[in-house]
Amino acid sequence: MIKNLLFDLGGVIMDLDRDRCVRAFERLGMKDADDFLGVYGQKGAFLALESGQIGPDEFHREVRGLIGRDDVTDKEIDDAFIEFLVGIPVHRLAALRELTKNYRICLLSNTNPIMFDSRIAEEFRKEGLEMSDYFDGIFTSYEAKCCKPGKEIFDYTEREGGLVPSETLFFDDSQSNVDAARSYGFNAVLVKPGDEFADLLKEYVS
Repeated sequence: MIKNLLFDLGGVIMDLDRDRCVRAFERLGMKDADDFLGVYGQKGAFLALESGQIGPDEFHREVRGLIGRDDVTDKEIDDAFIEFLVGIPVHRLAALRELTKNYRICLLSNTNPIMFDSRIAEEFRKEGLEMSDYFDGIFTSYEAKCCKPGKEIFDYTEREGGLVPSETLFFDDSQSNVDAARSYGFNAVLVKPGDEFADLLKEYVS
């Protein structure tokens, strides 16, 4: 019996545009942005920030080195990075609120503090609420200091959230993350482009 719903953020709740982010960094002069910014995983300073190995200050310094310009400001770097995020449609926020009536709802995201504390937090305020109003637990890669699809972050989420994997349904837009979750005992559903998690849940529990 499914008692808990565990959601990835990007590509499931929030719409993304990786290419827009790549172009923004290229405009700043970063020649290999496309290589550093993967659809489902990042490299170098971007991965180090996401996995909690470095903080925003060191990230800014490293990215300036990649760009090759000392005059690029922290804000310019942050603004380019946040171009990855398109936004959260209000109907998905409403769907989350509805699901809280019957399930424990948790978030598990590979993300970083620059996005999480700015644009992501703002998007969850569209209904006049805070992110914490939609979730019983919020688990991020930079706080856990590990990323999906590694077992460590699923163990962290299971432990900190008090989740029983067999009673938990995980939604993610990456097949490798879905496969990993299943191998760790979670129920898992792949969210493909155009899918809505509320519809997938109805199919799963019907």
